[in-house]
Amino acid sequence: MKISISEAAVKWFKEEVGLDDGGKIKFYSQIYGTSPVQKNYALAFTVDNEPIDMAVKTEIDGVTFYIESSDLWFFNGHDLHVDYNEKKEELEYSYTKS
Repeated sequence: MKISISEAAVKWFKEEVGLDDGGKIKFYSQIYGTSPVQKNYALAFTVDNEPIDMAVKTEIDGVTFYIESSDLWFFNGHDLHVDYNEKKEELEYSYTKS
């Protein structure tokens, strides 16, 4: 599995979330949502500087984006792509089969 983050999304994380170099964003599953890969679950993120069991990560412009081993089930064999939609002013997640 891979994580890819667009330049626009990295910029959004730095400006809106206030990340500096060395910052970490954890993507995780949350109940009561919707996604194309898991019914009744959605993807969320949090600023987290203490990873427990980082299974997948990508580092871009000084920021680490990662997923813990305990959340790999959510992706069901898909890669995660994160982009920023300027018209909607929000992050967009898409998934492609690995």
